[in-house]
Amino acid sequence: MWASAPASPGGGAFTILPLLLFIPLLYFVMIRPQQKRQKQWQQMLSSIKNGDRVTTAGGIRGIILSIKDDSYIIRVAPDNLKLEVAKSAIASVTTQDSPSDNSPKS
Repeated sequence: MWASAPASPGGGAFTILPLLLFIPLLYFVMIRPQQKRQKQWQQMLSSIKNGDRVTTAGGIRGIILSIKDDSYIIRVAPDNLKLEVAKSAIASVTTQDSPSDNSPKS
């Protein structure tokens, strides 16, 4: 009743070709940028020193007082509260520019 055409010999290669092209695209769009961000974050953590201003993943801002193997002791304003946070909790090192004189010169 229903007649079907015989499968063409090489049709399988055309069905797997989009998949083979999708894998490198997936790598360059998703995996490689994430690896690059991870590497930058690791470099940032390794360059932290005493006195640096940091922000944790939870939004707490403080100044590094001491560095341990797997954690940092930070001082949090306004009460100079000391907190011990895991190294993985550091989201960024915040730098404050030195105050510049914005007054007009005559």
